[in-house]
Amino acid sequence: MITALRRIIFIAMIAGIWEVTSRLSSLPDFMFPSLTQVLETLFNGLVSGQITEAIGKSLGRILIGFTIAIIIGLILGYFIWRFKLVEDTLGFVVTALQSIPSIVWFPLAIIWFGLNDFSILFIVTIGATWTMTVNATSGFRNVPQLYQRVAKTYGSTGFHFLRTVILPASVPQIISGLRIAWAFSWRALMAGELLGGGGGLGQLLEMGRSLGQMDLVISVMIIIAIIGTIVDNVVFSRLERNVQLKWGVNQR
Repeated sequence: MITALRRIIFIAMIAGIWEVTSRLSSLPDFMFPSLTQVLETLFNGLVSGQITEAIGKSLGRILIGFTIAIIIGLILGYFIWRFKLVEDTLGFVVTALQSIPSIVWFPLAIIWFGLNDFSILFIVTIGATWTMTVNATSGFRNVPQLYQRVAKTYGSTGFHFLRTVILPASVPQIISGLRIAWAFSWRALMAGELLGGGGGLGQLLEMGRSLGQMDLVISVMIIIAIIGTIVDNVVFSRLERNVQLKWGVNQR
């Protein structure tokens, strides 16, 4: 409760400083819009459906790309953990690929898929896959040997061993990987839509820039920040905390 109150007061202070500064500033509104102007644009965009439609397109893309990245990351992570040859080869490459910003893949994506949704989905998927792979590999690798020996003693092998021992024991680290991968894919999505078009919040940002409507640009930035905060705090942080408590990793 105290934390929430502090955050509300801090945001209110920033809002007040912003409003006063913009009114006292000699800069024109299209360069430094006031908070009330931004909120009015945001409200009108939500009511008219312009912003809500963009939100729908962006969320649809990230859900598809993020789901693909999770599946690929878990599969690659399993093979890297399971086979030494794959770890020495693919594992090394994945570590190198993880350091490449996802937007750098965009020129290749345009050449391979054209300037369309596939290009955006590609960089969203790429943005999360390597992080998910690295975290899944670490999660599988950090499963206590005691668990594995006990399970094998009782005859657990193959898919049963993976399903009942490896996956459950590595869930806390996989959840942490999901949280980081989501952040990477969300940023990749905005960059892809900004350059690739096809609607979405990123495209709305580009439209605001080209029309000189900074109130629209800031409105979209606020929406992007709100969605990112909600997903991180309400979904992944809560999921991560609950899993850690259930697995005994953290104490309430």
